[in-house]
Amino acid sequence: MILFPAIDIRGGKCVRLTQGDYNKEKIYNDAPTEVASEWQEKGASYIHIVDLDGAKSGESINQDQIREIARKTKIPVQVGGGIRSLPIIENYISAGVERVIIGTAAIKDKAFLTEAVSKYGEKIAVSIDARNGYVATDGWTKDSTVMAIDLVKELESIGVKTIVYTDILKDGMLKGPNFEELKTINEATTMNVIASGGVSSIEDIHKLETLNLYGAIIGKALYDGTFKFEALLEDDNNAG
Repeated sequence: MILFPAIDIRGGKCVRLTQGDYNKEKIYNDAPTEVASEWQEKGASYIHIVDLDGAKSGESINQDQIREIARKTKIPVQVGGGIRSLPIIENYISAGVERVIIGTAAIKDKAFLTEAVSKYGEKIAVSIDARNGYVATDGWTKDSTVMAIDLVKELESIGVKTIVYTDILKDGMLKGPNFEELKTINEATTMNVIASGGVSSIEDIHKLETLNLYGAIIGKALYDGTFKFEALLEDDNNAG
């Protein structure tokens, strides 16, 4: 299982939100590029980046900074947040981004998603952000009437290979992921499933591994020092 340190960017800074609330922000670093380099040095094999301004506005506001991170890091980077056009996808991929994550547009513009998957294949992933089993959009600020499990099945039929599944109510709370929901989602699809939200202990990582997930994104627990990324890798190597 791939462990993805998360870098959430808002206003050009590395931040974390609680349950996706833009009014509950904590700034951790003024230079996200430096943070990416640190994760690389600590042994990360992949980095997960979200443009929070983009997720809310629909425009890739922090695109230049994210492209710089992709160019300067030697490990793969996946990016989400405000990606709602093919030129934006092309800009990211041409800068070296390995995987581009489509969120709101996967709900609101199926034609765009289908075209993106047709053109870029496995470089396209979809972020499913759910609250009480229903998909949320626009930076988690709006709830839809689409059930997450139904969207999963539709995405697979379109040809999507990877999804990032976030339980919004767990995100940033350090109370553990929604294991039951992740198990249900993973068993309902052949797509790669990346868990996001709530990871707060090494035990959480172990439990996610038993679900045979493709990956897990870790954010607040790393930045608040709940555990160290190096310890996760060491523990994982010992287990292997």
